[in-house]
Amino acid sequence: MGLLGSLTMLLLKILLFCSLRIVTAQTNSTGGARALDVLLQDYAYQALVRPKIRTGFVYDGVLPSNLTGIMVSALRLRSGSLRRYGVRMYKEFEIPIGVVEQPYVERLVLVYQNLGNWSVVYHPPPGYMYLAPVLGLLAYDASNLMAKNLSLLDIHASGQPISINFSDIKSLPEGPVPRCVAFNLNGTINFSVLSPDKKCTTFQLGHFSVVVESTAPPPAPVSPMPPGPGAGPVPSGHGKKNNSKVWIIVGSVLGGLALLVMLGLLVPWVHKYKKTKKMQRMERAAEVGESLEMTRVGSTKAPTATVTRTQPTLETEYVP
Repeated sequence: MGLLGSLTMLLLKILLFCSLRIVTAQTNSTGGARALDVLLQDYAYQALVRPKIRTGFVYDGVLPSNLTGIMVSALRLRSGSLRRYGVRMYKEFEIPIGVVEQPYVERLVLVYQNLGNWSVVYHPPPGYMYLAPVLGLLAYDASNLMAKNLSLLDIHASGQPISINFSDIKSLPEGPVPRCVAFNLNGTINFSVLSPDKKCTTFQLGHFSVVVESTAPPPAPVSPMPPGPGAGPVPSGHGKKNNSKVWIIVGSVLGGLALLVMLGLLVPWVHKYKKTKKMQRMERAAEVGESLEMTRVGSTKAPTATVTRTQPTLETEYVP
């Protein structure tokens, strides 16, 4: 039974490890997107580090060659001006009046992102295909333009929603209805209706695009990380291999659990079989042993030995 208990603990540990691998595989895309946000914030702030920076003007960031296809921009504003006047048009985003941030800061920077052909890598839409690139709008504190890895500001529209104009949307396919998708900063995904003028709306910042249900199998999620120097887009086949390995491990664990159940049923049966065989051997040994003669004592029979011990001699009977 000690061996059975050890096997049980080992299989439970393997099952826990595989569960963690599956959860990690599902959350890798979210972690990679957040790491990309940190990287793009740094490049956006570099565009603001120059002798004369004017508040309310858009400055485009310069990205390295390994981030080709992504665009980033920075717009520095006063919090009071943003709340009172909004932003008429910042790239594809239109911000109405009444926008507030938490926590409050005197100045903030709105970082714009256009992920281009990297959209499906960092924000894979399960069961959908993109009709437009993923556009992001994030807010950071502007008190220190040399800072890196800043915390995000929570921006909310209190009146009219923020609108995103997808002007370069692909031709709409026949049949499936295009929908707006929002990748919120807390990791959730929301879908909404695309307006006839190809606009999506939101009450908070994040990443947005237009998608349509895919008739082909969705691409396997990959494990994106901020690309290093000279790196290109992560190949989607790598994610497929990782997923297949995870499911192979899960199948092995389930097979091991089934084997464990069979062992649990087999051990009591073997124990009972051994006990039965032992009883049978004892009975056979009793049957082949020397039989005693029976004698009648009164109305009952009792065994009697055919050979007796030497009779004792009393001391008074001893004659020298």
